[in-house]
Amino acid sequence: MPRDTRAPSDATTPGTPEVPDVVARWRRHWWDPASPGPEGHDLLSLLARAEYGHGTDRGGTHAPAPEDLRAARLRRAARAGTPRDPLTLVTAAGGGPMVRSALAEAWAVTVAAGHRGRARAALRSRLLLPVGAEEAACLLDLADAHGLRPLAAAECAARARSGDREERHAALRYLSGVPGGHAVLPTGPHASGPYESLLLSAAWERARPGAPPGAGFRRAVRGLPARPATGLVVAQSMTAGQLDEPGVGLSGGMSVLVAGLGDAMATTRQVARVLTVVLADPSRFGRGRPLVERIGAGHWVLGIPLPDGGPVDPAAALRLRPAVAWWAGRLLGLPGAAPDVVHARFADDCSLAVADAARRCGSRFVFTATPDPHRTMAERHRGVPRASWSEPAAALRLDLHRIFVGDRLVARSDLLVTIPGRTGADDLSAHFPQLGAAAGTRRTASPPEGIPPFVPRADDERVAAALLDRLFRDGARPDSVDTTARDVRLILSVGRLHPVKQQDRLVEAWLDAGLHRSTAMLLIGGSAAGAATPVEEEMRARIAKLLSGQPEARRRIALWPALPNHEIRVLERALARADRTGRALYVCPSAKEEFGLAVLEAMDSGLPAGGPLRGGVPHYVRDGANGFLLPTDSVSALARRLDALVGLTDGELARVAEAGRRSVAARFSAPAMAQALAAEYHRLVASAPLRRRSP
Repeated sequence: MPRDTRAPSDATTPGTPEVPDVVARWRRHWWDPASPGPEGHDLLSLLARAEYGHGTDRGGTHAPAPEDLRAARLRRAARAGTPRDPLTLVTAAGGGPMVRSALAEAWAVTVAAGHRGRARAALRSRLLLPVGAEEAACLLDLADAHGLRPLAAAECAARARSGDREERHAALRYLSGVPGGHAVLPTGPHASGPYESLLLSAAWERARPGAPPGAGFRRAVRGLPARPATGLVVAQSMTAGQLDEPGVGLSGGMSVLVAGLGDAMATTRQVARVLTVVLADPSRFGRGRPLVERIGAGHWVLGIPLPDGGPVDPAAALRLRPAVAWWAGRLLGLPGAAPDVVHARFADDCSLAVADAARRCGSRFVFTATPDPHRTMAERHRGVPRASWSEPAAALRLDLHRIFVGDRLVARSDLLVTIPGRTGADDLSAHFPQLGAAAGTRRTASPPEGIPPFVPRADDERVAAALLDRLFRDGARPDSVDTTARDVRLILSVGRLHPVKQQDRLVEAWLDAGLHRSTAMLLIGGSAAGAATPVEEEMRARIAKLLSGQPEARRRIALWPALPNHEIRVLERALARADRTGRALYVCPSAKEEFGLAVLEAMDSGLPAGGPLRGGVPHYVRDGANGFLLPTDSVSALARRLDALVGLTDGELARVAEAGRRSVAARFSAPAMAQALAAEYHRLVASAPLRRRSP
């Protein structure tokens, strides 16, 4: 059963006892050794001390596990920018995924410090030993990522036919950049499946451009025209979820933002072309779908092939980083690409892979930093036993790794974009102490966030009528409510089905407040039946359990899978139209929202909207004026707040809704965000010439 990964209450929420933030205090100690490091005896304290304690690893009963200690030491070296002995570093290639990810960062620091010869020799000495397949793959990828060639083509030929897929694919990537590598590359009949066929074709095209085995790759990318003669080429990555499926799996508001922002940015004066880099399911290759597709005027999608299907969460991204970096380098290195700027927005290893590709292509790198998962560490992970290898302990280790990834992305960025939170810039610097230490020495920007404008279509009225008919059809159906509920207040919530979005907590609060007797509820999000992820299935099971034995409530709630964004906005406008003014209320029950684009869309439609106290929503919502702030940290607090909101008159809700609509129109449009970002990109590129490299 998937673990509940929602974030608990903010320590600064009124009435909530403050939880000492062990990670934040240890991080402050790292950048300011004069500040004390906190004591603690749980796993969180132990691992934080090992990573941020300036090498003061303790022995005895307080010693971290060897794998944890190895990861901590590599992270410290990378974070400090300290070169390490390459012969010592390569021994870490036999570690687990988190160790190998930290090794990649420490290795980059060492190679950049001028130790290329020693690094090449260290790789060669290790690769000539009988190492395991995963270790060999890691070493080959370290070599290729930095243009090191420790093995001649003939010495690596056997690995290109290895029975281990990871080793085989790493060898193909490596051989594609080795002089004479084409002479030992396998040809098509040796490939296993569409992904490997495409990988082999791309390897051939890199090793020997124009050779017949590379034709498959050339066909997959031929749609991208030559690079524009003037104007910037900007690449943006969206590696969590699918661009065209908001609300499904890991796809949330970010997919809507990136799609709309790319379209808008391509129309600005400074930007000639936008490339949105996404992860692509391998099934598309068997159907002949290209890697490069145009989705708007001047806006193109570049699909990075994945060896397997399924959602790529931060845990899966750990293993995918070398492959994603290699493919991103191939695609961003196309003649029609060669981006001036590459922008990543999520702290995981896929974003590090995109940063790797930007470095290899000589592009400027931009990162949007948010204090996620930083600000939830103390509440979520306190008390996990020191010796634990349980599922909660695995989640703790992954979150600590993501914090390290965030540090590396910040360190690599030429421009850091921040999203103002409840306390503005202080909300970020409290969790990224290095920003205070580097004040005045780096470029930062805080452009306004925004949503794409709603563009009416000819059939919107028909779509709205069909959606409302579906909603108020029959309370015995799980996707509709009683027809009698047309005249009661409706609570609407839209978002991917995930513990952090807390739809189950919203349902529980609705029931506890007795609101199922006087209101109806519509939840929209998640994959369609038969395609749900395990997390989505668990969330639906939790909601079903809450509703079991509650027939009256069951007839007042409808659950829909995710809808296309345009249909969501058509429905919201239909619920907010003049004859229903104040009758519908939008609620976002998330534990936290970094910004809350779905809340903005609801406000833009004319619905009164409420969002969580934690995160970015308080940046633009003034409680009771243009929206509502909700205590989503507990069911009882949320129930009381919902009861109070439902008790407002239609006129009071309509007043708040109109103020919210005006706020969005004045401050939060995607075109305004695009203009601001384009200007920042232009200033960044104009500040120093780019150094183009061969990817």
